[in-house]
Amino acid sequence: MTIGNKLTLLFTFLFAALLAVFAGGIYYYTDSARKDDYYQLLNQQALIKADLLLDAKIAPRVLQLIYKNSTHALFQEEVAMYDTAFHLLYHDDVAIDRVKETQAMIHEIVQKGEIRFEQDELQVVGLTYRKNGQIYVLTAAAEDRYGKRQMAQLRYTLLLAFLPCVLLTLVAGRLFARKALQPVANMVDAVEDISATKLDARIKVQNNKDELDELAVTFNRMLDRLEHSFEAQKEFVSNIAHELRTPLSSMVGELELALLKPRTTEEYQALIKLAFNDARRLVRLSNGLLDLAKANYDQSGIRFKEVRLDELLLDARDLVLKSNQDYKVNIIFEQEIENDDFISVFGNEYLLKVAFLNLMENGCKFSANHQSAVAITYFGDKVILRFSDTGIGISEEDLPHIFDAFFRGNNKQYAEGNGIGLSLTQKIITLHKGSIQVSSSPQQGTIFTVELPHV
Repeated sequence: MTIGNKLTLLFTFLFAALLAVFAGGIYYYTDSARKDDYYQLLNQQALIKADLLLDAKIAPRVLQLIYKNSTHALFQEEVAMYDTAFHLLYHDDVAIDRVKETQAMIHEIVQKGEIRFEQDELQVVGLTYRKNGQIYVLTAAAEDRYGKRQMAQLRYTLLLAFLPCVLLTLVAGRLFARKALQPVANMVDAVEDISATKLDARIKVQNNKDELDELAVTFNRMLDRLEHSFEAQKEFVSNIAHELRTPLSSMVGELELALLKPRTTEEYQALIKLAFNDARRLVRLSNGLLDLAKANYDQSGIRFKEVRLDELLLDARDLVLKSNQDYKVNIIFEQEIENDDFISVFGNEYLLKVAFLNLMENGCKFSANHQSAVAITYFGDKVILRFSDTGIGISEEDLPHIFDAFFRGNNKQYAEGNGIGLSLTQKIITLHKGSIQVSSSPQQGTIFTVELPHV
């Protein structure tokens, strides 16, 4: 069932329920008022007959004769009079006696002064009457035929009005639901028109500042992220293909060259060395791509724990020195560590180590003395790391792009690389809710400043 139909039925059901409660309330209170009025009428009729018997001294048989010959059928009240000892003093028609008074009933009337109750179709009232120091008990009973006909007419009128109102509400609810959900239908049409080749399309925002506008804005933001992701993926795949093609082509060419004719041992060793360097370059590239993919994971998929940055820096330095024996990395503590928490962060040990290793290697790789320094300090709620070198620096035109994946600036002739390291490092630092800035001067050196929140 569509939302429009659900809203229509719900709207109709709620309105019908409210209308039924309203109509029921009107009927109930009207019927209660009718009964009260008729009880009052019975009370008055009983008192009138008592006055006629006791004050006017009208003979009982005269009143009985009037009762039997009355043509006013709407008010045929049956009145009876007793004394407190349950002696019948008067009755309109003893042969009929529809109330069937008992001694217990008379006693209850004397005790309470007045009682009211219904017996089958009759309404019955019992009350006490004082005259000349004597207490009499009166009962009166009759069927409110006129009032009941009025209530039947009211019931018929309410029912007759209820059904058209419900049908009208059903139609109005359908129109209302259709109009209310029209923006949603427009969104559905717009979304169906969006495909992988048309990710630049957006849902129109009506500026009504309602939930539908909020939904449209949220959906457009999602499309922005998807479009950016698709573009980044296309660029990433393109760059991977380009980066892989160069070393693979070199390896194929070198191996073809080795197969063209027999060669000396020295020549074979030289070709093998070239192919080995290309293979090692492929290994570094694949490792970088795997780390880059891991850094792009959603944070919920990466295991975080409390780690000490000084220990990670030492481990990263050992890895750098193990791979490059002519490199040198100095770790400097700029202030005394009063509490281990000041240099501890909540993060992923492997990814942080990869980021630090990349910054250390870059500093050594682009410095003539193959040296870099790492200064560690803390301030407020942050740990601050500065990776510095005295190398060739970064030009002003390259500086804005150094964190772009696969970007290689003018320094690519100075040292080999694949342009993944700094992009990977920035993603890792961002993943850990930190920041990284760079300042550099050509031929003077570069400083990368990393700030991470400590625990």
